[in-house]
Amino acid sequence: MKQFSDLFSRLDQSNKTKDKLEYLKNFFLEAPDSDKIWTLALFAHRRPKRTVTASQLREWCQEVAQIPVWLFDECYHTVGDLAETIALLLPPASQQSSKSLTEWVRMLKSLADIPEQERKPLIIQAWFQLSKEERFVFTKLITGGFRVGVSQNMVTQAIADAYQIEKSEVAHRIMGNWDPAQTSFEALILSRNPADDLSRPYPFCLAHGVDFEVKDLGEASEWLVEWKWDGIRGQLIRRKGQTYLWSRGEELITEKFPELVFMAESLPNGTVLDGELLPYGPSGPLPFAVLQTRLGRKTVSKKLMESAPIVFVAYDILESQGKDLRAGSLVSRRSILQALVASIKHPCLLFSAEIADGSWNSLSELREQSRKRKAEGLMLKRKSSPYEAGRKRGNWWKWKIDPLTVDGVLLYAQKGHGRRADLYSDYTLAVWDGELLIPFAKAYSGLTDAEMAEVDRFVKQHTKERFGPVRTVTPELVFEIAFEGIQESARHKSGIALRFPRILRWRQDKKPKDANTLSDLKVLLEQYGK
Repeated sequence: MKQFSDLFSRLDQSNKTKDKLEYLKNFFLEAPDSDKIWTLALFAHRRPKRTVTASQLREWCQEVAQIPVWLFDECYHTVGDLAETIALLLPPASQQSSKSLTEWVRMLKSLADIPEQERKPLIIQAWFQLSKEERFVFTKLITGGFRVGVSQNMVTQAIADAYQIEKSEVAHRIMGNWDPAQTSFEALILSRNPADDLSRPYPFCLAHGVDFEVKDLGEASEWLVEWKWDGIRGQLIRRKGQTYLWSRGEELITEKFPELVFMAESLPNGTVLDGELLPYGPSGPLPFAVLQTRLGRKTVSKKLMESAPIVFVAYDILESQGKDLRAGSLVSRRSILQALVASIKHPCLLFSAEIADGSWNSLSELREQSRKRKAEGLMLKRKSSPYEAGRKRGNWWKWKIDPLTVDGVLLYAQKGHGRRADLYSDYTLAVWDGELLIPFAKAYSGLTDAEMAEVDRFVKQHTKERFGPVRTVTPELVFEIAFEGIQESARHKSGIALRFPRILRWRQDKKPKDANTLSDLKVLLEQYGK
């Protein structure tokens, strides 16, 4: 348990991806096999079923620490995390334990088979055998709140680096219905699986953002221009009667899109397509929010597929009849792709058509229509270019439109996580609706460290109310919020949801009364949200 709690602490305190990958890599090289498989399960959201409630943990901690409810609540409001509050309030451990992570997980799982009244002494006994850091992680195992900035994709990369395995192979192996209590790390990850070669995608070719005058690229006729759709980049693979769908982050997402799997049965074996998973209705592309309803679901119902229909917009073909086409020109590859899509004639497979226009000026004007078309801008690809691996400058460019912006007033603040755990760095912004301030967006990034420290001081000095870890502050600070899209939302008090909101700048030149209004947001919704 000490080894896992040390890993958890290091991950929680770092905000550098490189460091987190190194911590994970070392753990997977050094930890016992059983702890490796449970660590993988925990970070892949395969946590043990919860057997103790949060209210029970609070009650038992208050009893052991001999503190009243109001004092526990005050501590919890200050710390902002239940497991950390409990770890800090409990008396020092009176015993020591050498139990592994696996043994503690098994103990928690066993609680499901005993009466509730018998669980309390076992949890208290465990607390008194663990250090403060281990108690924190142990209680996290119960509550399930593993927010340390580690994605399944990062864990996949760390394992691939540790054992010199293709990342796509690791991703493929951890998909499906495996049980950490019934399999080993060796069997799941390190044993050879013949299906790995079939499922392996090609490295994605990535584009740089245009940060110059597009006329500097030369003649517009040398470039293939397409809409940059607001979906999920993916590779669709059909080999030996099997279908695999990979996201750009090298996550296997086949099971989430059964209609694309059905469509792929019409593709010839030895076919790999590069394209965009796009929500698409009778009138064309739908808002990204529609696609979001499909993400994170364990099962995809027929009703969900009907309410959030998905197509695969293909813009490149990387393999045809088992032959690697990447070295050929973009024009030659797309000729093969267009013929293939035409022969399939399936409503879930679309060809990304070229925007035929002869001048940069007219393309610039067309680009301004992007939001109305549910696009993010234009893609510029040199017609003679091969399909390169990674982000290489020169042949592929994304010419995105500028973000939308509004000015909002800071209304609520909450402490962050990791290195920001002691700073109020998570903000809720509001706009005016008459004399009232209505929350409309949350933002977590965009300020410098110095600005964040200054805002933190303001929050602590101007707190009006406390609601758990959240503070209401005097509405004085104004921030310009940038975002990519806007949609109606019944889940938000404002009736509006923003896509990718972030702080563009702190408007210290503006007073709260100068912030935007809900009416301003509704105008943007009318212009760009339909």
